[in-house]
Amino acid sequence: MKRLKKLLTIIGVVLLSSGVSVFCYSLMNKPQGAPVVKTVPETPVRYMAYTEGTSVDLIHAAEISVNAVVHVMTKYEAQQASMGTDPFFEFFFRDRRGMQSQPRTASGSGVILSPDGYIVTNNHVVDEANEITITLNDKRTFKAVLIGSDPSTDLALLKIDATGLPTLEIGNSDELKIGEWVLAVGNPFNLTSTVTAGIVSAKARNINILNGDMKIESFIQTDAAVNPGNSGGALVNTRGQLVGINTAIASQTGSYAGYSFAVPVSIMSKIVTDLKQYGVVQRALLGVIINDINADFAKEKNIDVLEGVYVADVNEHSGAADAGIEKGDIITHANGIKVKSVSELQEQIGRFRPGDKVKIEVIRNNKNKEFEITLKNRMGNTDVVKEVGIKDLGASFAPISDKQKKQYGISSGLLVEKVEKDGKFAQAGVPKGYIIVKVNNRFVNTISDIEQIIKEIKQNSNKFNEQALFISGLNPNGKVAYYAVNLN
Repeated sequence: MKRLKKLLTIIGVVLLSSGVSVFCYSLMNKPQGAPVVKTVPETPVRYMAYTEGTSVDLIHAAEISVNAVVHVMTKYEAQQASMGTDPFFEFFFRDRRGMQSQPRTASGSGVILSPDGYIVTNNHVVDEANEITITLNDKRTFKAVLIGSDPSTDLALLKIDATGLPTLEIGNSDELKIGEWVLAVGNPFNLTSTVTAGIVSAKARNINILNGDMKIESFIQTDAAVNPGNSGGALVNTRGQLVGINTAIASQTGSYAGYSFAVPVSIMSKIVTDLKQYGVVQRALLGVIINDINADFAKEKNIDVLEGVYVADVNEHSGAADAGIEKGDIITHANGIKVKSVSELQEQIGRFRPGDKVKIEVIRNNKNKEFEITLKNRMGNTDVVKEVGIKDLGASFAPISDKQKKQYGISSGLLVEKVEKDGKFAQAGVPKGYIIVKVNNRFVNTISDIEQIIKEIKQNSNKFNEQALFISGLNPNGKVAYYAVNLN
């Protein structure tokens, strides 16, 4: 009996072991299509990536820009005071009687506009310079000729005798967005080919740095670092396109303090084209006196809008008067472009020439009205303004020799080689062989010096006392002589 129980126990253990083995085997060899898995809610993965338009690569734009931006070096004549025995001669010549001319230099930047050597810069970079030298990024140097300048936009056009020069593609400053990345390229503190980056901080800024009633200030404001020497350099977008000419900084120390300002290419392109084609800017005028609108002004004038330009008065016989614009109108659009301020309106009108037609939208008595205005020049007509130049003077000129400078004790001068019968020089009595030392109390050495003075006179033609060239110099016999040449 005991043996039987022992045998049954052994058989039970064997059967139990076999069953467990079979079960485990079945689990291990279960078909693969439908595993039993405990699922856990998936934690979302947050991917951070640059989307199209936000990834900024400044390397390409910098490589393109540095070769098209030049170093502009200027030379001026300055005087050091001393005693003189002839008060009239001392006033006009100074350096002959104990006063020696001390040349001084300055520098800025410029942007090559064409392969044949046209370069744009700021007017204040080259204003009154006796000599202008251009240094390219490849270290070649050239003497530059001033083609023309426009103080009302602080732009000037230069020309060097070269070909095959690198240029920048002209971009569209109207399409610039607040917050868009830009590069400022120039030569601050004579550190050539310097590139700084920033964003567009604002547009159409008027900072009241230019003089004259014809000034146009609608600057691009950026926070790209700009310092003395950057003036006239390039402001480019990330594609390497020229969108502005760096002009000024906001500073209490003379060095960069957070903001810089550039003339947009929308203004530059028109100014440069005029200077190249006519030698003088063809300024178009609406013929209105305008004001910005703010909350206090709106309350004073009892008007309901804060955006636009208020017409304070309309000039008689102007394009605006002819079209029907009235005092109290609020200009809201110019040629379909919305204008919120005086600077924005000036920028739009500044793109046109006398004779062009512009559509102006205004609010009058809470109603919208549209007018088509024929723009006029400051003389009240649509004629092309012609430059008064050397040809009108009826004379030819030549540099004076070092021998003549030593003979007469002068450091500046221009020889009158020929005087034509019907020219303005002949009318004023200027003789052949006369040596011009000063024109309007500025030393002259080249024809370009006289041309620049004439252009500046014509830009202020409403001032009677600036309608003449006041010339001081030496007659062929060596005696001091003064002449006034009427430019009217």
